[in-house]
Amino acid sequence: MTDEKKPQQNKEQEENMTLTTRQGHPVHDNQNVRTVGSRGPTTLENYQFLEKITHFDRERVPERVVHARGAGAHGVFTAYGKAGDEPVSKYTRAKLFQEEGKETPVFVRFSSVIHGGHSPETLRDPRGFATKFYTEDGNWDLVGNNLKIFFIRDAIKFPDMVHAFKPDPITNVQSMERFFDFVSLSPEATHMITFLFSPWGIPANYRQMQGSGVNTYKWVNAEGEAVLVKYHWEPLKQGIKNLTQKEANEIQSTNFNHATLDLYEAIERGDYPEWELCVQIMEDGEHPELDFDPLDDTKLWPPDQFPFLPVGKMTLNRNPEDYFTEVEQAAFGTGVLVDGLDFSDDKMLQGRTFSYSDTQRHRVGANYLQLPINAAKTHVATNQTGGQMQYKVDRAPGQNPHVNYEPSSLGGLKEAPKSGKDHEPEYNAKLVRAPIDRPNNFGQAGETYRSFEDWERDELIANLVDALSQCKSDIQERMIDYFTQADADYGRRVAEGLASAKPEDAVSGQANPHKAVEQSEEKGKEAGPY
Repeated sequence: MTDEKKPQQNKEQEENMTLTTRQGHPVHDNQNVRTVGSRGPTTLENYQFLEKITHFDRERVPERVVHARGAGAHGVFTAYGKAGDEPVSKYTRAKLFQEEGKETPVFVRFSSVIHGGHSPETLRDPRGFATKFYTEDGNWDLVGNNLKIFFIRDAIKFPDMVHAFKPDPITNVQSMERFFDFVSLSPEATHMITFLFSPWGIPANYRQMQGSGVNTYKWVNAEGEAVLVKYHWEPLKQGIKNLTQKEANEIQSTNFNHATLDLYEAIERGDYPEWELCVQIMEDGEHPELDFDPLDDTKLWPPDQFPFLPVGKMTLNRNPEDYFTEVEQAAFGTGVLVDGLDFSDDKMLQGRTFSYSDTQRHRVGANYLQLPINAAKTHVATNQTGGQMQYKVDRAPGQNPHVNYEPSSLGGLKEAPKSGKDHEPEYNAKLVRAPIDRPNNFGQAGETYRSFEDWERDELIANLVDALSQCKSDIQERMIDYFTQADADYGRRVAEGLASAKPEDAVSGQANPHKAVEQSEEKGKEAGPY
């Protein structure tokens, strides 16, 4: 061996000894959790700590609650090297964005949200749009929906929201009265309801829909400077298509797997779907000039003030070889970020960051990140060991196998050098339980209503009347009040529709389950025993 090769090998061995998380992210500080000040409270988005301690809790040795029904595909993300017309490095040091033409493998899982694993893909529901980027710095998961906003803005309400939208715990049947009982007592949901009950609530398929990260994140540059950012997937060649309730009912009567089949067959014939990833960027801060809080996930950022800046293109070009191995076991988390990407103080994002990864440990197991579909395609070395279904040890070449802790002077893993200055947001406030001070629950709902075409407004009103006709009068009155505060015409039309509505005439099976019960008894053909 020449002396020239020894320094190179020593350097590679030293890099391989770097301590990482199971996502392949280098660990820069393994001694301190992230707190508000050096002795303040620990923040919920301590992803490195949560990954470490929750795996430790499970070292001694079911269907997704939401997003159960899904389809997936592999592909590639190609960076533009810019955010709009500016070098992307101005805003973020994340390596996958820096070079024009740089390619990063991806896996995408599309899904419905509330309904079960074998539910029709024509039901009114947001659609999940989760992308796993296998970057050189470890995995990045961009987990969102097709709609750019959400029902609630505080994660503490999420279990209640899902319970209200899921089947009744006694009858095991979904109920529009339960649904709107919760919504009518959560005025911040008005904007999302306006989208959901319009044609935007039933995308034609997975290929022809938008995607969004929904929550507000941060980008961090080499100097540790941060900006707020929102992510948006915009379909390129395939465009956007939605369905009316009548059209969805017709499709459902012949095929309730149409969206999964559409995605699979398009890729098989070489008609690869493409999306452009765009970001909206805002200076970090409270922005008192806006009539909403930029961290509120029930709000859109006006594109005329915060334009969509293209940063790359994604192409899906390969179907899974096995559905369960890849699509069903694919596991995503909003806390899975690479260097140059960071959390904002968005309350829903902070709550999701714990919940998502904890769900995967419960559902797939403590070692879910060792499954090929979830594993980083880069250096992984941890001191985590044991637990259900472990099939390898994340040990670095040359690592002392007797040392599974850090710090150590006996040949254990070492902390990684930092790639840029830390982003250090400053806080000076009391620890409270309080809502945001600019809720503005109805302003954007009215703007969205007025932006719809006439046929979209007609469909929205018809669907809301259909669903609300199943509800008690006090629930109807609260919803009419919300719609009226959003737009006078909006509230008036729903009120007039309900005044003449007959629950038995509802055309959506989701809205009136009793109608189908009566029809099955009335139309059933008698038969003798055999």
